[in-house]
Parts: sequence; structure tokens; C-alpha cells
Amino acid sequence: MVKRIGKYTLQMENGPVIMGFGSIGGRKEGEGPLGKYFDQCYEDTTLGESSWEKSESRLQTEAVEVALHKAKCSASEINYIFAGDLLNQCISSTFGLRGLGIPFLGQYGACSTMAQTLALAGVFVETGAAERAAAVTSSHFCSAERQFRLPLEYGGQRAPTSQWTATASGALIVGRKPSAFRGPKYVRIREVLFGRIADLGIKDANNMGAAMAPAAAQTLIDYLNDTGAAPKDFDLIMTGDLGQVGCDLMEQLVRDDGLDIGGIHNDGGLMLYDRKNQDVHAGGSGCGCSGGVLCSLVLNRMEQGTLDNVLFIATGALMSTTSSQQGESIPGVAHLVHLQACPVEE
Repeated sequence: MVKRIGKYTLQMENGPVIMGFGSIGGRKEGEGPLGKYFDQCYEDTTLGESSWEKSESRLQTEAVEVALHKAKCSASEINYIFAGDLLNQCISSTFGLRGLGIPFLGQYGACSTMAQTLALAGVFVETGAAERAAAVTSSHFCSAERQFRLPLEYGGQRAPTSQWTATASGALIVGRKPSAFRGPKYVRIREVLFGRIADLGIKDANNMGAAMAPAAAQTLIDYLNDTGAAPKDFDLIMTGDLGQVGCDLMEQLVRDDGLDIGGIHNDGGLMLYDRKNQDVHAGGSGCGCSGGVLCSLVLNRMEQGTLDNVLFIATGALMSTTSSQQGESIPGVAHLVHLQACPVEE
């Protein structure tokens, strides 16, 4: 049963289980500090396809296949799939998943999509609307650059505050009980919070971290107020993807509210790459950044027992090329999922 706690938080009384998860990355992701945790990283970021958009669709297809394999179930056993990406009409999701035959619910939360789809999958399983549900998202550096910035051939300069869109995909299968154990623990969803839009007037599309930081701070504060929890109750508060600029701003915003998350907070945009050696400026971004980090390092560490309580807060910049060209500011949103590692019963 889903129970509302406080004003915004939904508590899962049974706690849907992460049955399986998969992560696929590109060459730059494989060369980064988390490369060994991905299920597969491709040297050729075209993945053998004829366009960048088709390459991104392939990322989703393969991530879902890996997640299904780990969950020991087939596509026909999944009741719903929640999926989204950054491209117009979420074409990476629709074309990448069209062959699975699973009822499809397309999502757009920009870079918050991993938390949005995972939270919805959890709610559907907890309420009995689904026995099993899947959540998946992706991004691709080349497809995102073409849509939101400049053609790669142009060779445009990147601002110091800009972030590198990850070529990656993360997928999860959510169900009522575990189907396989990969370590001494398995992971349950305990609470979710669907965030409110926050907009402090940032208009610089090369500074997404600053645009999204207020939403991340707002969502975290709302959750802690609803539940009575404190930052020290968690092993990791993972945002994604604020990058260095956004992280600094978010930590300042919550500090102004009397909260200290230093030492507990980390960001997918800072975890995925080696900023000193990989030239990603302020860090990583894209739906696949937080999704890839969650479905590689974080969930593996939770199943191995080195992380027990994790707040996953994915952040999204809700803008488009049209709104930016018309001079609009960049609204941000952040959704939260509380994940808990539980011991495997003897």
C-alpha cells in the first residue's frame, strides 16, 4: 500500500524490489572511474548504427535486455515500461523499445527521468497495478549536442560551467520480491517524492547545474521535513546531474536552511568522469549520467552491503530549444527515491 507521509512523500509499506538492473555506456564512460562497473561499454559510440539517434535507441534496448537477464524474467512478464530520454518526442525510447511488446508509458523529465520512471514503476508495483514494471532512460553526447547546442562539425567552444552529456543508459526491473541474489543484500524502494518545479531565473543553457540546484535543494528539504529524517541517516545522497557548479550551489542552499550534507552528498555528474583528465568541464549530465551511475556503481555497492540507505535525487532542466530562443528561463525539477539494502533471508 502507498501511504502519504507529510505533504509530498509517498511511503511504500511493502517496499518494491529492484529485481535486476543494467547499464550500458560509451567509450568515454568506459574510460572513466566507473567503467568497470558498467555491464558493457562500447569503443564505437555509433554502436554500429547509421545515426546517433539510432545509437541511443540501441543503448536502451541493450540496457533493458541486461536488466531482464539479471531479473531472470522475460519481456512478456513485464506489465509496464516507463521510459524517456532527451530527444524530441522521446524517440530513443519509443524506437529502442518498440520490439518488446510491453505496454509503454513515455516520460519526459529531462535529466530527472531516471528517478521519475523508477518512482512510477515502484508506485505501480506497490499498488498492485503491476506485478513487475521496468524503468529506463538514456542519453547520447552526439544526439544531445545536435538537438540542444551545435552540430559537432561546427567545433563550438564550451563554457567552463558546461557539462558533458553522457553516452549511457540505465534500466531497472521492479517487482514484488527478489528473483535472484547477486550479493548478501537486495534493494527495496522505501519512499518516493515527485518534485515541484523551481525556477530562479537562470537563462544560461551552458550552466544547467545552476538552473537545477534549487529544485534539488527543495526536494531534499521537502523529503526531510515530511519524514523527520536527517542527512546523517543516509550513507549517500546522490544527485544527478548538477556537476561541480550545481553541487556547490545546492549545498549552499540546504546549508542556508540549516542542513549540512557535506561528506554524504555526491553527484552523478562528478562520479562518472575524471574531471582532471577527461575534459568534461563542470562534470557529466544527461539522463544516462545519473541512470548509468545508479545502475552500475550504486546498486552494485548496495547489493554488496557497502551502502545501506541511499537517497537518489535526479534533477532535470525543463527547457527546450524553442523556449531558450524565446528568452525563457530554465525551470528545474528533481524527483527522489529512497533505496534501502535489505539482508538476504537465510
